Amino acid sequence: MKIKKCDVAVIGSGPGGLAAAIAAKQHGAKNVLLIERDREPGGILLQCIHNGFGVEIFKKDLPGPAYAQHFIHEAQSVGVEFLLDTMVLEITREKRIFASNKSEGMLEIQAKAVILAMGCRERTRAQVRLPGARPAGVYTAGTAQRWVNVEGFMPGKKIVILGSGDIGMIMARRLTFEGAKVERVLEIMPYLSGLMRNYVQCLQDFGIPLQMQHTVKRILGNERVEAIETVAVDDHWQEVRGSEEIIPCDTLLLSVGLIPENELSRQVGIHLDPLTAGPFVDNYFQTESEGFFAAGNVVHVYDLVDWVTGAGLRAGESAALYARDCLPMNKKIAVQRGENVHHVIPHYLDMGSLNQREEQLQMRVTKPLEQPVKVQVMNGTEVIASKALPYARPGEMVTISLKDKHIEPLKNAEQLVVQVVKRED
Repeated sequence: MKIKKCDVAVIGSGPGGLAAAIAAKQHGAKNVLLIERDREPGGILLQCIHNGFGVEIFKKDLPGPAYAQHFIHEAQSVGVEFLLDTMVLEITREKRIFASNKSEGMLEIQAKAVILAMGCRERTRAQVRLPGARPAGVYTAGTAQRWVNVEGFMPGKKIVILGSGDIGMIMARRLTFEGAKVERVLEIMPYLSGLMRNYVQCLQDFGIPLQMQHTVKRILGNERVEAIETVAVDDHWQEVRGSEEIIPCDTLLLSVGLIPENELSRQVGIHLDPLTAGPFVDNYFQTESEGFFAAGNVVHVYDLVDWVTGAGLRAGESAALYARDCLPMNKKIAVQRGENVHHVIPHYLDMGSLNQREEQLQMRVTKPLEQPVKVQVMNGTEVIASKALPYARPGEMVTISLKDKHIEPLKNAEQLVVQVVKRED
């Protein structure tokens, strides 16, 4: 078995992994190995041919492949080693990675630090328990996206989409461009699960109807989908009798949420947050297993790729410092979710880091507040940081920064609590 040694090994070459590998190299890691199971780097960005990438980082509105190519070129220029078409089979607590590819067979990679950047995957029909037969024509929105944008196939002509996730709304527009008829987008919640801009640009601009608090009751058809029976639901997700409707169609696309891809993380024994399905991390993006870092959608699902890149840059820098025995180890404070906060990242904050830079807390709210709100960070009963926003929505991440001026009020704090509340002023 061939053995490779490196300072930092990165698993996954999507936006998080690419950024992490670049940052690790730039911060002193001599040997950085980027492992990717696909034949080329870039991850999911390669099939995302729509615009909307790079607005935060580059102040440009780029398509996904162009955004990815920028970081692929940079990774190559700084000397990152790519190991493509390679499947990681196992990782041990000692940071030994066992992988396989066609050209080299079985490989053992021994790393000083490991960055997990496997991204996320779509929820499937089985996970949302859709009733009915199992005809052809039921696909996840991401599968349809790859078929249309990369392979050149159309999934169908008359389409219903379940879920108002970003991929689903984007595919509603894309399939309309290609001549399909998108009959309806259904959303079981009373609010969008994706970005408002995608609702406006992908549904409203093309006259595609969206029905809130509606879901699929049955899939009709034997060999191929023939129709979808929809039903309204109440605030407790119970079916509303008499609201059933049959929509003739030949395809059902599912855009019902994304899940961080953490099979390898579980294998190592990394502790996962049940709210996000991603690892518990501190502000260095180090997991609770020392020397293992996580970046991007493998931690929690972001709404903008720019945020994924930012997380990757921080994780890569931290992993390089760890590999050189230079990563600071100071007192850490637990960061807890408060009122109307579903989850917050990071889970732990290293106090010493506030002397060096601002630290961002990123969160998602549990319910929409379509009115002025304030994001508050509390060290008990005292509000130490606050930020005003015009609204807060579950589909859009909320951020707030902590600075060096917050060190003093945090000295004796046991934990931080973050909440998003209505503004009364």
